[in-house]
Amino acid sequence: MSRTSTRSRSTKETRIEVSLDLDGDGTTETSTGLPFFDHMLDQLGRHGGLGLTVRAQGDLAVDAHHTVEDTGIILGEAFREALGDKAGVRRFASITVPLDEAAVEVVLDLSGRPFLHYDVDFPGEKILGDPPFDPQLAEEFWRAFATAAAITLHIVMRRGRNTHHIVEASFKGVARAIRDAVRVEGSTLPSTKGTL
Repeated sequence: MSRTSTRSRSTKETRIEVSLDLDGDGTTETSTGLPFFDHMLDQLGRHGGLGLTVRAQGDLAVDAHHTVEDTGIILGEAFREALGDKAGVRRFASITVPLDEAAVEVVLDLSGRPFLHYDVDFPGEKILGDPPFDPQLAEEFWRAFATAAAITLHIVMRRGRNTHHIVEASFKGVARAIRDAVRVEGSTLPSTKGTL
């Protein structure tokens, strides 16, 4: 069974296309107009073992918020569709991922119930680039993703001083948790309710 999805979203603020393969080989292609965000999406695809293509055009002259949030929405929708009926998946996953001085804990449940707990405090500076990336947008991305994907996601910073390292550790952590949670181990649905 192919666990893939291709989705698109077009609004007055953004135009986004996403292609996702849950059983990919980590090959990614990202183009959002935000180099740091492209780097983070690349981490998500590579460390998640996904096949991931993201093409986004947004009103970056206004702000990066619309592009980042809408990418989370459409990627979450693709993720939910690609999961299908979730038969045989592991469902739960957790990991703590370090990046130098930073360590971020991620706990994930393919629950069918959207929830995000995000406990990450940044030193405050934007991440340099052209254009710079506001690290607060990471929370908006994960909220949009978790809601559209209908998953429970906890992201907690255990320690860290460098904003880049903290954000990157969180993306790598979610990627590895996704890789673990979507792994097929059997044929039954991992729920006593009979649905996820």
